[in-house]
Amino acid sequence: MAGPARRARSLKTWATRAVQLTLTVLVTWFIFARIGLTLDEIRAGDGILDWQPEPLRLLASCLVLSAGYAMSAVIWSRMVRDLGGPRVAPFAAVRLFMIANLGRYVPGKVWQIAGLAALARGRGVPAGIATGSAILGQGIALVAATGIGLGALLTAPEGAYRSWGIAAAAVMGVVVILIAIPAFFRSGATLWFRVARTEPPSSLESAHGLLWLALYAVNWAVYALSFWLFVASFDPSAAVVPVASAFAAAYVLGYVAIFAPAGLGIREGALVVFLTPHLGGIGLATGVALLARLWTTLVEVAPAGAFWVHHTMTASPEPSGGGEA
Repeated sequence: MAGPARRARSLKTWATRAVQLTLTVLVTWFIFARIGLTLDEIRAGDGILDWQPEPLRLLASCLVLSAGYAMSAVIWSRMVRDLGGPRVAPFAAVRLFMIANLGRYVPGKVWQIAGLAALARGRGVPAGIATGSAILGQGIALVAATGIGLGALLTAPEGAYRSWGIAAAAVMGVVVILIAIPAFFRSGATLWFRVARTEPPSSLESAHGLLWLALYAVNWAVYALSFWLFVASFDPSAAVVPVASAFAAAYVLGYVAIFAPAGLGIREGALVVFLTPHLGGIGLATGVALLARLWTTLVEVAPAGAFWVHHTMTASPEPSGGGEA
């Protein structure tokens, strides 16, 4: 019976992957079709393939983006402590967090959290607190990214995007007020855990919603700044607010597209939509969006891979179920 059951699970997995790939392609195609991108415009690209990035700005963008990743890890470790878990040293938190981030490139948005919980167990962090802080952190970070991303709508040319931005800003104001009220925040957090199909940690009563939101807002401001530096390394005239906020807005749209691994395709399409009015053309914006995917992936995966190799080479065998992370 094990053979047929295993084949059925394998078939289901492949079918799920096929559906995810199909949805990703269709939604990406729809976005680019709506903005009228053609192959000729991609080839033209206003000379983007011939661009030579300004080295210092490009290096600065990589360093600031790396700082953003490190900040996310430190905020997670702060949330672990606030929820009653042990203190995780900053460097250890960065190492665990970056390794777990490799799970973002697997469809489903769950492997990153599962990996982080498994790695944190070796640091004495209870699974419930490690998972709970990661899930809660993702939700709060999503709110923070949405707030930063409002700039992409509010700085858009007159039209629907500007109206949506004003409406979204009003909603965000209400959300921030609710987060500042402990009872409402706990109710919202419980609902978020229900959506994630995970039990909330028993220490949720000690949550610090507004503080965590402020930390993630700073974190996302750093991410947005790193993207502007990246774009400015190719085009020094790029405006800060619309370009930087476009990165946060595109991330949010890529995140909610749970079928796309790491928001692949969806994030690029959104970036093209938001950047086109500010970078002088669809072809140019498309080139920037594609290069940005390569940039973020390399800056994230290179150190994460090094941390992973070090972890696998130094981790002790688990005698009964608890390894050293």
